[in-house]
Amino acid sequence: MHSKLLAGVELVSPSPAFYALHYRSHLPFSPKILCCTNNSSSSSSSSSDHKFKFNLVGDRKWKFNDIDTSRVQESVNHWLSKTQNFFNEVTSPLVKTVNDKRTSVHADTQDMEDTFMAEQTVDSQTLNGDLSVAAILSIEQFSRMNGLTGKKMQKIFKALGPESVHSDARSLVEYCCFRFLSKDSSLLHPCLKEPAFQRLIFVTMLAWERPYRSRGDSQAKVSEKHSLQLKRRLVGEEAFVRIAPAVAGIADWATAHNLFKALAGNDKGISFTSWSTYIGELLKVHEGRKSYQFKDNAHLHDERILCIASGGKHPVLKWENNMAWPGKLILTDRALYFEAVGLTGKRNASRLDLTGEGSLVKRTRVGPLGFDLLDSAVSVTSGPQLDTWVLEFVDWGGEMRRDVWYACISEVIALYKFIREFGPEEGDQSVYNVYGAQKGKARAISYTTNAVRRLQALQYARKLLEEPTKLVQFSYLQNAPYGNVVLQTLAVNCWGGPLIAKVTDQEYQSGGSPKSTNEATESSSHVFDIDGSVYLRKWMKSPSWGSSASLAFWKNSLSKRGIVFSKNLIVADMNLMEKAAVTCRDKYQVAEKTQATIDAAMIEGIPSNIDLFKELVFPLTVVVKNFEKLRRWEDPLLTASSLALVYTLIFRNMLSYVFPAMLMVLAAGMLLLKGLKEQGRLGRYFGKVTIRDQPPSNTLQKIIAVKEALREVERYLQSLNVSLLKIRAIILAGQPQITMEVALALLFGATILLIVPFKYIAAFLIFDAFTRELTFRRQMVLRFMSLLKERWDTVPATPVVVLPFEDDESDAPSQRKESSNVVKPEKQLKQ
Repeated sequence: MHSKLLAGVELVSPSPAFYALHYRSHLPFSPKILCCTNNSSSSSSSSSDHKFKFNLVGDRKWKFNDIDTSRVQESVNHWLSKTQNFFNEVTSPLVKTVNDKRTSVHADTQDMEDTFMAEQTVDSQTLNGDLSVAAILSIEQFSRMNGLTGKKMQKIFKALGPESVHSDARSLVEYCCFRFLSKDSSLLHPCLKEPAFQRLIFVTMLAWERPYRSRGDSQAKVSEKHSLQLKRRLVGEEAFVRIAPAVAGIADWATAHNLFKALAGNDKGISFTSWSTYIGELLKVHEGRKSYQFKDNAHLHDERILCIASGGKHPVLKWENNMAWPGKLILTDRALYFEAVGLTGKRNASRLDLTGEGSLVKRTRVGPLGFDLLDSAVSVTSGPQLDTWVLEFVDWGGEMRRDVWYACISEVIALYKFIREFGPEEGDQSVYNVYGAQKGKARAISYTTNAVRRLQALQYARKLLEEPTKLVQFSYLQNAPYGNVVLQTLAVNCWGGPLIAKVTDQEYQSGGSPKSTNEATESSSHVFDIDGSVYLRKWMKSPSWGSSASLAFWKNSLSKRGIVFSKNLIVADMNLMEKAAVTCRDKYQVAEKTQATIDAAMIEGIPSNIDLFKELVFPLTVVVKNFEKLRRWEDPLLTASSLALVYTLIFRNMLSYVFPAMLMVLAAGMLLLKGLKEQGRLGRYFGKVTIRDQPPSNTLQKIIAVKEALREVERYLQSLNVSLLKIRAIILAGQPQITMEVALALLFGATILLIVPFKYIAAFLIFDAFTRELTFRRQMVLRFMSLLKERWDTVPATPVVVLPFEDDESDAPSQRKESSNVVKPEKQLKQ
């Protein structure tokens, strides 16, 4: 580890006191032997408890004659063996098998615990509680990797941090970790190659999740050892999303929560085994891409290789004209390359560019002789008028290979869409006014490179999600809610930087960044990152910058409450990408829950959907039935009271208040139900729709039922079409006499509406509706309805002409024949 051992004595009461004795030798590594003891004066503990400790007598006044030389020699040999084993592990091959890692977890954990017990300098007592063992270990180790002690780092943190976080152990853990991580800006953090650093990051996530001891924990050594058993500990989502993206190459801020779900699987958190396996596979992928060399492809020297499929047990087939050709497929950060295997054994390379505006990839089916039976292919095109590649990924061991390649290709396409929408134009000289902006495109490409390699590592570790596109950020954010705002923060992260020259915008002065959010809004239309970096206004070509969500986010984005190491590493606060990603995650979860309810409502089968429709319209059916009871005077007292109320509203000119009153009653009812449901007084099953399942039937019965349903639908459509054709004939004067009668009736109705006040018309209509079923009007209504039916039956329908079927391909020859037949008589006339 990058740890510096103490030289001297540090006493922190009532925590253990640590003593350091120098041990010098001519070995390349010179370790120091550290011993610890308790502050108590009692010496009644057994010899087994002091196996690696010095026995102190009385008030710490002891003589060299009192030291057991054999015990000292034993301790020296023990520590030297551990030190040598540690350096042998560091210098061993970087990628181990999963079994090797599993067998070494317990020994490595014990070494870390002993190192912690010997190196503590940080004050473990805070106002909020005592620091946990994982927190002390993380603080001490990162402090020494920063060249300081834990106590010194704690003092610096209190001096630099806001007063509100001085006693926050979680912020102290972040400060020590982020201070070391801010020193590196590589694509993949180089310290990840060391197993000790991998364990330290895992312990740091545990420390962030639980920075304080529990109240029931004792300070005995046994309980301390138990708390550092990594096999029994799981890292939660919040800790992983906070710490893992801060380490270069481990995760993206936008997809960290999806990566957590992939690594955790069915568990509540990420185990150390899953963590170490993922890091090991990720290192293998990075080393594999570095070691791969093209021999006969000099035209690829400017492109970075992302994925390779060379056939063998997992062939790649390119379908052309119902023929499949095996070959080698290469995905770079700009294009796809396919080297088909020819009959002579030579390979003819072809290239498909993915940087164009019309590039598109989608899942498709393939099969021989035009039968689309195999759902294992993707269709890739560079534009509407360009060639389309259909690539099939044969996978004998599963179904995820096609989906992984689909995610990788779609990520490259989404990358260049992001660059076109949010990046500067090609040849834009304003990039030289912002420090580092000319490297913004390279940063965006590095995001995609890392995302694809993480996806491959998860594939090798068998930790994929059902939808791999959720693990690559550009493709994921295209369809995610609030995704445009996250893409904006990515753009600011890629192209934003300090101004090094004046810009043409008169509202902005290049003397420095504004001091507050309000000043930033008033003084310039540019966008600022939390570290003062500037993203120029002229680069905001995407319409998403004008959305309400974007304006609200950037208005409140510059509140500084923590210690800023860089635009990505902020102690006790979130960076812009993290803030937007958290909102995007929450909105996406809400959208997923909503979609789940919609999917659950999609019931298969016509009878089941009919039953569901009847259940949904049941309240309306009840209202109609009750209205019919009123209209038929089944309860004369209730009908008379209702009519009295209606006529009062009409003749008191209160009709304008009826609709608002109905809305108010509806809103009050909804709020009442909401309150009762929150109180739990409606039961768990209130509001759920329940229907009966259909009786079991065989295939023949299902076919007959579907046929009968189609016949009913056909009859209904026929009657509806006949009615529409009759209305068409009346309007277009298909029967002049009936058209005249209908027109006169419409004119008479319009005259009545113009002359007679509406309240009298409404009163008449209500009187007519409530007296139709009475004895003195029943016969008159029947005669009038039969007259209307007779007149309706005499209306002829508009004739319908059905033309013979013709293909689109046959239209052109027929048109040519018609044109030739027209031209020939003209020629004969001229002759």
